[in-house]
Amino acid sequence: MKQQISLHNRVVDYSVRRSDRAKRMRLAVYCDGNFVITVPKAFPADSIDRYLVEKSKWVVSKLDFFEKLNKRQKLSLGDDGLVVYKDKALKMVAERIEDLNGEHYKFKFNQIAIKNQKTRWGSCSKKRNLNFNYKILFLSPRMRDYIIVHELCHLKEFNHSNKFWRLVAKAIPNYVDIVKELKLKGLMID
Repeated sequence: MKQQISLHNRVVDYSVRRSDRAKRMRLAVYCDGNFVITVPKAFPADSIDRYLVEKSKWVVSKLDFFEKLNKRQKLSLGDDGLVVYKDKALKMVAERIEDLNGEHYKFKFNQIAIKNQKTRWGSCSKKRNLNFNYKILFLSPRMRDYIIVHELCHLKEFNHSNKFWRLVAKAIPNYVDIVKELKLKGLMID
């Protein structure tokens, strides 16, 4: 549910996500301007507002950062452009999966899909389908490979355990640096 709060003379929209698995409050500001706070199921609403006020400088600085970054890197696409980019992305991703999976893993999967996801570069479903954001096409080859390897490794480890990261490191030893780069880049191509 979307809510609003005033932080440093600025009205900020945010969503509260209540989770059975959450042990404490967690703030996340995403590159598209979405701001989400995850809290334990029975967490009192007034405590959320107090916490947001305490963390207001951090929240506003992150929102400002992504706002400036988004202005620099916007790309406008019509429906026709999206279809063309999805086709190109599918071809590129399929080729890289064949190379990376063949060389390092040999995992079995069902299908590859290219989507226009708002908050993810990729995902792996329980049905062993690999999904990728068409915007992967606009990334550097090393970032593309990392995203593809990340999703491939979920075919073996459907989590982010140490085993999972060891699998990733098998093909992308410097994955930590790439993850940092991706967090800065965000999903800013619209």
